[in-house]
Amino acid sequence: MSQEAYRQGLDQNPANYVPLSPLTYLERAAYVYPTRLSVVYNDRQFTWAQTYERCRRLASALVKAGVKPGDTVATMLPNVPAMYEAHFGIPMSGAVLNTLNTRIDSESVAFMLRHGEAKVLLTDPEYADIVGNALEMMAPEERPRVVDVADATYAGPDYRLGQQEYEDFIAGGDADFVWNLPGNEWDAIALNYTSGTTGNPKGVVYHHRGAYLNAVSNIVSWGMQPHAVYLWTLPMFHCNGWCFPWTMAANAGINVCLRRVDVNRIFELIRTLKVTHFCGAPIVHGMLINAPEAARTGIDHPVNALIAGAAPPAAIIEGMERIGFNITHVYGLTETYGPASVCAKHPEWDSLPIEQRAEMNGRQGVRYHMQEAVSVRDPITLEAVPADGETMGEVMFRGNLVMKGYLKNDVASAEAFAGGWFHTGDLAVMQPDGYIKIKDRSKDVIISGGENISSLEVEDVLYRHPAVSAAAVIAMPDPKWGEVPCAFLELKDGAETTEEAVIEYCREHLARFKVPKKVIFGPLPKTSTGKLQKYLLRQQMKSASAIG
Repeated sequence: MSQEAYRQGLDQNPANYVPLSPLTYLERAAYVYPTRLSVVYNDRQFTWAQTYERCRRLASALVKAGVKPGDTVATMLPNVPAMYEAHFGIPMSGAVLNTLNTRIDSESVAFMLRHGEAKVLLTDPEYADIVGNALEMMAPEERPRVVDVADATYAGPDYRLGQQEYEDFIAGGDADFVWNLPGNEWDAIALNYTSGTTGNPKGVVYHHRGAYLNAVSNIVSWGMQPHAVYLWTLPMFHCNGWCFPWTMAANAGINVCLRRVDVNRIFELIRTLKVTHFCGAPIVHGMLINAPEAARTGIDHPVNALIAGAAPPAAIIEGMERIGFNITHVYGLTETYGPASVCAKHPEWDSLPIEQRAEMNGRQGVRYHMQEAVSVRDPITLEAVPADGETMGEVMFRGNLVMKGYLKNDVASAEAFAGGWFHTGDLAVMQPDGYIKIKDRSKDVIISGGENISSLEVEDVLYRHPAVSAAAVIAMPDPKWGEVPCAFLELKDGAETTEEAVIEYCREHLARFKVPKKVIFGPLPKTSTGKLQKYLLRQQMKSASAIG
């Protein structure tokens, strides 16, 4: 028979096809585990039945406020219960969730609210100055309705922007609100803006199908046990918390909300609430490694951590293992719903020395379970590079865990999807075992005298220096070689070293042409998710060169 024969009379119908949406995870959790804890925030606790009711009230209140299917509802919130509820209540109303980065400036906020055409904004008093200034930059007809989300733990100025507080707003909603699945699983569920270094940020659009699949992929690819206790060290605004708000509903676990990253508070919550899982950028893990040993006292249960962001130095992975945390490396971008590849571990790695094991676990690995493909390809020919660990190419993704595209930016979308692959801009090699290893961002490679130097390779060495807490390496103009490496270092509390000592240390571990020619000490600029902002260091370098 042919496939056509298998199609005749075998059409999709309501009995055999339902659009995929992560909203169904919440409904199921409330049905199966109504009395299990869903959210814990200081002295506030909710069950899954209560969270489901609050999300339905939020959806109902938005509809009563005039929000229509396809409208945008934005949030400017830390990791508090309302932010978790927004991930369900907003799409339940048919709207699209736009989580704003809480550390951006007013001009960027105004651009995003205007570009996304937000109809409602949920905002925390801590960001009142930034949001207030942003609203002043917008024409009256462009401004969204503002709902203030009060927080008893916030000790700053209690400055309100809206006419209504969140609890009063949802109290006016219907607890039995009848919400509907999207008519098409390809419908948008979320809008996330990239942190572009030049020009306006791009609006990355997620669909219900991708969010549904990556939420489950997080469970399967990480091997999460049911009813995990998840600590929100990762901002929920960042790639929708790597889809973990939806993951935790599917898992029917406990969301432990954390307003801001505080090392002592993190260890306290891990110890008292028996946290089993958390995620973070390398800088967050570095803070935990460098914390006083006394802060970790009393933690005697298994703790699993995901690390992503910039390619993590092996020293960070090694350090986390040394303090007893089981760390897994994932890789992805805003455009891939957060993590879309994982360094899947093999039992035989356990017998390797810890340094070698950290190197193996520090790779970008293989595709997530729900992603179709991740590959290293020539950016021009799109041919796959040989798995020799030497030939460089660009990391590319293909599959359901790739964005719909960039909102109102057809040119950028077409460039990103050229040749039927999503182009990441990350340069990598394919190793003989089929695992990907990133060498650098294309813009971060240092070309010195015709030789390519990976800034990540140099940073990896610097992170192993006993005095170094964070490192960033960029190109510095050089009259002879064109450009040479320059290292910016942030030292551990109480640690001291010199430029000469750091350079000599690098000479012991790197080829001479890769050794930094200059070392600058001081705090490193970071994004709200802990990524080092190298473009600011380049601007600093450029300004210094101009003055010189």
